[in-house]
This record gives sequence, structure tokens and C-alpha cells, in this order.
Amino acid sequence: MGAITGTFKGFGVTFSHMFRKVVTTDYPFKPPVSAPRYHGRHILNRHPDGLEKCIGCELCAWACPADAIYVEGGDNTDEQRFSPGERYASVYQINYARCIFCGLCIEACPTRSLTMSNEYELARDNRQDLIFTKEQLLAPLLPGMEQPPHPMRLGDSEKDYYIGSLTNPGTSAGAEHSPMGPGRYHVEEHPGVTFPGAEQAAQRAAAGKGETA
Repeated sequence: MGAITGTFKGFGVTFSHMFRKVVTTDYPFKPPVSAPRYHGRHILNRHPDGLEKCIGCELCAWACPADAIYVEGGDNTDEQRFSPGERYASVYQINYARCIFCGLCIEACPTRSLTMSNEYELARDNRQDLIFTKEQLLAPLLPGMEQPPHPMRLGDSEKDYYIGSLTNPGTSAGAEHSPMGPGRYHVEEHPGVTFPGAEQAAQRAAAGKGETA
């Protein structure tokens, strides 16, 4: 008797849902709109003249609890300038196989170079493709911007840039609505670019195969 009662209860749940509004989304043809402050893929922002906001300080890497960010700083020169001031990020990588999207790196950034977009389609068939490089993370050039390297156009020092960013923030404002949103981002291949530790991991894997052979 209890089994029959349980069966009717189960069908009752099924029939009750038959008359409710369907909540299935037509994904990926009509991807759902994410919340305005959704923590998705990162963006490395630019100043209004196109120079990079990242100064290669590595504070984001130090703040990351998952050790997902790797930064190598480089020196700007008069002939090769990528950002205002002395330093820029010559190498910038984020490993999305490790990233937990906590946003601590955003809080640590002193120049608002690093922000998070609404991009959430990050699934890949290869773990190597989850390591995003600087070229993939940089914000696209907007009208009026110039591809670095080039001299400072907005002042004579980095102070002029940071004071001017109060009224003209470049790509930091609205970066979460970047045109590289869901369904519009294309992963580019960068031969020879590997995440730090990949070589050591390959050596350990090779050694392990040698022991089992």
C-alpha cells in the first residue's frame, strides 16, 4: 500500500510541473544575460591613448589564492613604451583551470588595469587552452587608441595619466560589457607560450612513464 501511495506522490510532482511555465533556456542560441557585476573572464584595460594600464607590479599574482596568475615585469624605454611610467607587464598569464573567480586580484590592482567581464563561456577541450595570455586578455583598441608601443600622448608623466583617468578612464569603465562577451570571443593560438611549471610537469610525467616501462 505504501508503494502505491509513493507512486502517486511521485506522479503528483511530475503532473504539477507540467502546468508550470517552462524555464528551459535556448542555449547557446539565446544565451542568458548575466548580472552586471558577474565575475567572468578578466580584461587588461588600456588608457585612452591605447597604452596599457598594467604596470607589471605583480600584486594581482600575490593576491591570488589559487596561484593562477603569472606576471613578468619589463622596463619601458623611450623607443619601446607600452605603459606610462617605468614598468609594464612583458608576460601576463591567467590559468583558468585554477582561477576561482573570487575577484581578489581586482581589489589588489593599483591602476584598475585588471577588471572582470561578463564572459562565462570558458570551457575548452584542452587544458592548455585554459591558459590565457596577455594578447588574449588585453582590451580591444577603441576608436582614437593607438597600438603600443608608442610615446605618452596624454601627458609628460604617469601622474598625468592617473589624474586624467578620473574623468577619462579609458576601457576600465564598462569593461564588463566588452564586445568580447559570450559567444563573441575567439581563442587565438600562441605557439611556444606555456604556463610556468609546465616544463617541470612534463619532466615529471616523462619520468613517471620511464619508471613504469
